Amino acid sequence: MKEQGLKSIHCRKKRQRSLTDSRKSRGQGYPNLVRGMANHRQYQAVCSDITYLKSGEGWLYYCVLKDIATGEILGESYSARMSKDLVISAFQNAQSRHRLPRGTIFHSDRGSQYTSGTFKKLLEKHGIKQSFSRVGMPGDNAWAESFFATMKKECIHFNHYETRAQLQAAVFKWTNSFYNTRRVQARLDYLSPREFAAQRSTNPLRMIS
Repeated sequence: MKEQGLKSIHCRKKRQRSLTDSRKSRGQGYPNLVRGMANHRQYQAVCSDITYLKSGEGWLYYCVLKDIATGEILGESYSARMSKDLVISAFQNAQSRHRLPRGTIFHSDRGSQYTSGTFKKLLEKHGIKQSFSRVGMPGDNAWAESFFATMKKECIHFNHYETRAQLQAAVFKWTNSFYNTRRVQARLDYLSPREFAAQRSTNPLRMIS
């Protein structure tokens, strides 16, 4: 690659600063309900996480809610500030589109945005069970981590966005017009998340590990 003057779109890994503060969320009361779950059905369990993206105006925080079984991004939100409202907006966005059934598991890390009383009450109102990663174990939420890694390699790295609005528009387009609808995945039988979800609707008993 060096001889040919080629560069990988996958940038060298840099140390990422932690976005969430889980110091107050230790001990009992934070169960991991998805650990060891071998198979998943659509809407059986969803995961969520927050990442930060750089624009010429400053950081843009991006929160997603992803269906674990199909890989589809069900909801999202963007903000120049990282607060519980970012997570609340992502959940409400997903709920308005998909109407998650009561009993769905919502998995995330133990950040204060996810453990806030306001957000817990919102999930309880909709009958959603809350699940948390173990402390210091980001791999417990590998579904969201892998999405962010793919999104940054294909949409963010080697691109510059002057404003937060431009950055948000690019990420929204990539997620909803490409990732959800056209980007195939080997684990989904080389279908896109939405195509795989459509197959699930005709064969609801089909599961994926």
